[in-house]
Amino acid sequence: MSEYQLYLASNSPRRRELLDQIGVSYRVLRVDVDESPRLGEDAAVLVQRLALAKARAGHASLPAGDDKPVLGADTLVICAGQILGKPHERDAGLAMLALLSGRSHEVLTAVALLNGQQKGVLLSRSQVRFRDIAPTEAAAYWESGEPLDKAGGYAIQGLAAVFVAELVGSYSGVMGLPLFETAHLLNEFGMGVLTP
Repeated sequence: MSEYQLYLASNSPRRRELLDQIGVSYRVLRVDVDESPRLGEDAAVLVQRLALAKARAGHASLPAGDDKPVLGADTLVICAGQILGKPHERDAGLAMLALLSGRSHEVLTAVALLNGQQKGVLLSRSQVRFRDIAPTEAAAYWESGEPLDKAGGYAIQGLAAVFVAELVGSYSGVMGLPLFETAHLLNEFGMGVLTP
């Protein structure tokens, strides 16, 4: 058996952790994709387009003859009609937490898998409700460093778990790689999880 089953077109440690969890072997590809939304583009369309763009960019970087599948994924957090990006400075991070405080938001994660012959894209939708977050808590959370480079400015698998009052949908999808949808795509490509 080969040392790895697919390429992961992502630098996310969460996505690596989730693939490890289900026993999928992979090699990481670093890809650079413009994540800007197109004018009037719906969030669900955007997140699927970006997941596929990452997989395509990864596939394009492979040497000729290497046709192992490439997995790409993208996550968006939507609250009060706004797509919340990845905060890189304190004011933006605290503003996101203030917006999320005491209300529900939607997390969309798309996963794409492709090789030279076939492609598949699936979308996971989850609803997350945060309890009220005190300004002192938000400040302490920002100082932890965890919100940096996270969609919506939080990591559900980390300290932010204490803010989550309710989750309807996919925990792994909120983390950044919906395992149900990922396993479905792997099965379609003949690389089933939990199959001998």
